[in-house]
Amino acid sequence: PEAAVLRGREPPVGASPRARGAMATAQATKNTITLKGSTAIVTEFFGYAVNSILYQRGIYPPETFERKQKYGLGMLVTTDDGLKTYLVSVLQQINDWMMTKALQKLVLVVTAVGSKEVLERWVFDVEQEGVETADGKLVDAKDGSTIKPAKSEKEITGEISAIIRQITASVTFLPLLEEACTFDLLAYTDADSTVPVEWEESDARNIANGAEQVKLRSFSTAVHKVEGMVSYKSNED
Repeated sequence: PEAAVLRGREPPVGASPRARGAMATAQATKNTITLKGSTAIVTEFFGYAVNSILYQRGIYPPETFERKQKYGLGMLVTTDDGLKTYLVSVLQQINDWMMTKALQKLVLVVTAVGSKEVLERWVFDVEQEGVETADGKLVDAKDGSTIKPAKSEKEITGEISAIIRQITASVTFLPLLEEACTFDLLAYTDADSTVPVEWEESDARNIANGAEQVKLRSFSTAVHKVEGMVSYKSNED
């Protein structure tokens, strides 16, 4: 279906945080990950991935991040109250769209503050791989009959860890951001999905005059598959 491109509005500077909890923690059964459990895993990944990108690309000062252990790695997570509030709000809506199978992709756009030029697009495509049957089995989303093998949390964590490592290593190939930058989060959803007032329609915010692309690793929960890619403006004109 045709996608609606939506932009999460960042709260005003100094907005008091409404968030009281940490990111959602996935609840998975030993045998089969449910839609709810898979959605929690993917949403939590998005939260840590966005934090990692904002830190690695210097969008927010390094002193506004703290280290936490996740995926067997030392993850950097923001301590900025306004940013925390914004991310909690966005991730809750992402969770809601995924529960209704409406989310197609999440895109983090890095934009130069002065020129408004789009410099980077971090794209995470979401594919529905498996669906639950009435008797609790997980079958292939395309043919509706083939039973999908379960994946352990250890397997999923290993795949997610590999993507996070790639994001961390991105500074070795991405051009230096030589001016102050800001970011937006765009969600591509089914055209008929419900849009809350906190979100607004957006264009795709593509990089002008072509872009270099680097494909990131993917991970699968057996319910969802997430594939990553970063495109960036080359300094070579």
